[in-house]
Amino acid sequence: MAEAGEGFLSHLKELQWRIRLALAVFVAGVMVLMNWSAPVFNFMAAPLLSALPAGTPMIFLNAPDVFFTYLKIALLGSLFVTSPLTFYQFWAFVAPGLYKHEKRLFLFAVVASVILFSGGGAFAYYIVFPLIFQFFLGFATDQIHALPAVKEYLSLFLKLVFAFGLCFQIPIVMMVLARLNIATAEGMARQRRYIIVWAFVVAAILTPPDVISQVLLAIPMLLLYELGLMIARISVPAADTGKEAAS
Repeated sequence: MAEAGEGFLSHLKELQWRIRLALAVFVAGVMVLMNWSAPVFNFMAAPLLSALPAGTPMIFLNAPDVFFTYLKIALLGSLFVTSPLTFYQFWAFVAPGLYKHEKRLFLFAVVASVILFSGGGAFAYYIVFPLIFQFFLGFATDQIHALPAVKEYLSLFLKLVFAFGLCFQIPIVMMVLARLNIATAEGMARQRRYIIVWAFVVAAILTPPDVISQVLLAIPMLLLYELGLMIARISVPAADTGKEAAS
């Protein structure tokens, strides 16, 4: 019992040390990236500014808005930049307790998840944003001018990027469910008609109340669902499927 208690305390101390290290690096990253928040925001605002008349500025309604906008960008940027170190600390803590096949599945899922999340964000930035901004800003007239606010634009940008990034995780989630024998590709395929409905429901919840962004999110979700079915079928060997059916 004493040895078990000492082992637990040593694991707890290791976890605390790794968390503190990750937090220290994250805070340092925030302090450094505050100097780069302005050019990063300019990049984020490019799809909107390109849809506005030349020379149209962005505004802020309250004095602290720009500061807190830059701070949020630094926080999120540091979270992304320092994520490899954070993941390594987590991996170094849990890896000794995993089997070899579990390690391979976990590493593949993490790498693929990052790639798909980045792909979802890029799809939103390069495809969705230009379309929705050109559509809505097209209603401006000589008497009605668009003067977008910095704070509101950042909220919209992050909401859409995270919505697309998260929804692009569908193939990975389906693969993991199949590999862990929680669900089968055939069972998930039988739910297709419900998935079609839920794709548009989720798109309506995650995106602004406009048909364009909702459709542009729902359609990729359905395509990714079909891709997930293909990956789930390939990732589970036929022998395993036969065993599951027999059981």
